[in-house]
Amino acid sequence: MSTHPGGFDPAAFPERFGRAYRTHLQHLKLKGLQPKTIDAYARAIRRMGAYFDHQIDSLSAAQLTDYFSDLIASHSWSAVKLDLYGFKFYTLHVLGKPWSMPSFIKPPKVQRLPDIVTVEEAQALFAATRVLSYRVFFFTVYSMGLRLSEGLALKVGDIDAARQRVHVRDSKGNRDRLVPLPMATLSLLRRFWQTHRNPELMFPNRLGGLAGAHAARTPLDRGGVQKTLRQVAIACGLKKRSHRTACATATQPT
Repeated sequence: MSTHPGGFDPAAFPERFGRAYRTHLQHLKLKGLQPKTIDAYARAIRRMGAYFDHQIDSLSAAQLTDYFSDLIASHSWSAVKLDLYGFKFYTLHVLGKPWSMPSFIKPPKVQRLPDIVTVEEAQALFAATRVLSYRVFFFTVYSMGLRLSEGLALKVGDIDAARQRVHVRDSKGNRDRLVPLPMATLSLLRRFWQTHRNPELMFPNRLGGLAGAHAARTPLDRGGVQKTLRQVAIACGLKKRSHRTACATATQPT
């Protein structure tokens, strides 16, 4: 199995571009960036390489203007920013050139408050989730205000029952934080762990079924969690915008 981001082996590209892409990956890892950031910055260079026939080391301002203009027509501002940051990293660390376009792209400022799920809506969502692992996961994330990625990465050793808190590791900005652990959540997690007894993961993947969950080395699939949440929300008549929806209070699901 390939260990390169996105499964793309540098050997599959033209020789010169492949060498530069390999160097790009090395610098991304050496700088200690998060795996999802490495994937995004690597994808940015692959996308630019495909657009410019794998010749991106001497792009003019006019060429970059055309590229990002075309990109914003088919991708979100978030994707455009990530591609810009990826190319900036490539310019600084692979080409060894100064970055001369600090204001090249300026997305419109948008401020949104997280959607609030009422207690009744949360209970309806939990009740409508038939798969136990997803139901417990949703309750845990909502009751402690975790991001989806934080919930998926939760380890058994992160649960501090004595102090009623959870150690959330590698949160936004690569920072750890401590989150209060409600008794209802602790009780639910204890019962849930008894069903799989994985020595490390609180939410092991379900690829091997219940029998394989004990030895699973990876958590629940992120895409599967998101798809299930959307389906359940629609079934419950919820039309919340955010994937990280806040829950004011939590009561244990039935």
